[in-house]
Amino acid sequence: MRAMWKGAVSFGLVSITVRLYAATEEKSVRFRQVHRDDGGRITLRRFCDDCETEVPYRDIAKGYEFDDGRLVVVTDDELAELPLPTVRTIEVLKFVHTEEIDPILYNRTYYLEPEDIAVTPYALLRNALRNSRRVAIAKVALRQVERLAAIRERDGMLVLQTMLWPDELREPDFPFLRETTVVRPSELAMTISLIDSMTDHLDPDGLRDGYRTALLDLLAAKAGGDTSNGAAPDGPALEDTTEGLGPGHALQRGRVARTA
Repeated sequence: MRAMWKGAVSFGLVSITVRLYAATEEKSVRFRQVHRDDGGRITLRRFCDDCETEVPYRDIAKGYEFDDGRLVVVTDDELAELPLPTVRTIEVLKFVHTEEIDPILYNRTYYLEPEDIAVTPYALLRNALRNSRRVAIAKVALRQVERLAAIRERDGMLVLQTMLWPDELREPDFPFLRETTVVRPSELAMTISLIDSMTDHLDPDGLRDGYRTALLDLLAAKAGGDTSNGAAPDGPALEDTTEGLGPGHALQRGRVARTA
């Protein structure tokens, strides 16, 4: 894996140098826009509506539009001057019990790997969080955006999970919440009984995306192959936009030939 961030976890007088790695990967099948008649790629061009010309990337800046329509342009130098102390530091704000965090706040998950000189303090923090059943609430800047994050122990690793800021959550505003719903005790007992009968231990390895498997089989078949035995399909290969194709679907890079 390739580190996407390097810095230090800091709390009190402790500083633990770490590297950050994405802990998850997107498995969705991605399509490319093509011309229906000949399969040619559809390219998106940067076009200025005011001067009606195509704009090179070097001339593109960041603009922010206010609600009243006013537009301001911000330069990279101006953004670089803004205070962002968490660019190279994961700043721990406090420690809380695991159950205090509402799962709706969680966003992306990353692994924290210690630098060689930081293995011992890393292990101390990891074991302390695991034994106390606590997580660290921290702030960190990723891609020039400061994010709220939680650090916890998982399978011997410190895991950083970025979180939504509280003001990013929408309040549920649905009519039925303002109505009084009568729940009969007998019906509630039956529902709990049904839940009990279906309760089991979670086995993540036993969960599969059936739709993605069927979609990959369809794409392989249209490319002229059969993936039922895990063999690579014969004939034209598929576009390299099917990112994250799993094993057993040996779809190769290239362009999809037009099929009848």
